[in-house]
Amino acid sequence: MSTEIRINKIGCFHKSRPLLFLLVIELIASAGCYRPLITPKHIPKDLVAPHVTNAKAIDLSRLSGFASTKDFIEIGDVIEVTIIAGVSDQGPLSIPVRINDDGTALIPLLGAIPLAGMRIEQAEKIIRQQAMTGGVYRNPHVTVVLEIKDANKVTVIGAVEKPGTYDLPRSSSNLLTAFVAAGGLTSNASTNIEVRSPAQQAFPANPERQNRLATYTGGQQTAVPVSQSVRINLVSASNAGQGVNLRDGDVVMVPELDQNPIQVLGLVRRSADYELPSDRDLHLLDVLAMAGGLSSPVADKIYVIRRIPGEPETQVIKVSYQKAKRVRSENIRLASGDVVSVERTPMTVAFDAFTRFVNIGIGATARVPIF
Repeated sequence: MSTEIRINKIGCFHKSRPLLFLLVIELIASAGCYRPLITPKHIPKDLVAPHVTNAKAIDLSRLSGFASTKDFIEIGDVIEVTIIAGVSDQGPLSIPVRINDDGTALIPLLGAIPLAGMRIEQAEKIIRQQAMTGGVYRNPHVTVVLEIKDANKVTVIGAVEKPGTYDLPRSSSNLLTAFVAAGGLTSNASTNIEVRSPAQQAFPANPERQNRLATYTGGQQTAVPVSQSVRINLVSASNAGQGVNLRDGDVVMVPELDQNPIQVLGLVRRSADYELPSDRDLHLLDVLAMAGGLSSPVADKIYVIRRIPGEPETQVIKVSYQKAKRVRSENIRLASGDVVSVERTPMTVAFDAFTRFVNIGIGATARVPIF
């Protein structure tokens, strides 16, 4: 048998061709190396090639999250509180105070006062009321100055211009400020990112598991570290205007596009691997044009061999070249790692034989002497 079959990374064959290739691939498909052949009309949703979106074209401003101002007092901030007595035996008080994790500020003589989330003028009013209610001051004048805004340390890694750890103001700690700090996304950045939050202590949600843990720990529930990971599609989030806020210690991971080349082989003028663009979709006719077009004018049958995500199998999609030129849906979008094979058929074999016969005849005629 003259047809040679070689194993490669994506399926059961690499290339081999002469006459019986069509029969061989049909036998391979029926033997279980491939799923049954399908047509563009019957491609399942999970096998449809995803659209390629240039990450640089995304409107990152729509990822800005909450709109806050520097006048809001937040956990970790340092404020300067000054209290000037009215008619009172107490002298002036001026002291820097940090906002605790529970949102309170511990002010001498007044105790813990909840201030997180308030504006400066609201905080001044609350402190004044507390001072008078407690009898410390009769009619004080209170001023609050926001001395230090606490920041979230956010790490941005992967396909950004300047990966690193950045201090983001808590009033604007979101994806937009994180990407701006990191110099923006690269041209080969994936639009699917992941945000990982640091592990926090939490108790198991399963009551039965809680009881078992209590038994093993002498009646005490055991807190376990729980980390959170959120996957975000930047295109969907931007289109929806869905702001994404970040917390202290978050890690933003931007992977590069998994763009394996498209392999084109068979009856084309230039069999080769062609890169999948990072800024636009690539369709079947596009890659055939990149390959110089078909080498046989009667070739029509094309196999697109596509990986099945998460499975070792591949799927063969049978496409008609003539239909692809006429019907938009037949000109299928290609996915990373696809193999496009323009097949030999009885028609192409017959045409090749006829062409060789005609060429031989013309050559013989040219050699006949003329008297």
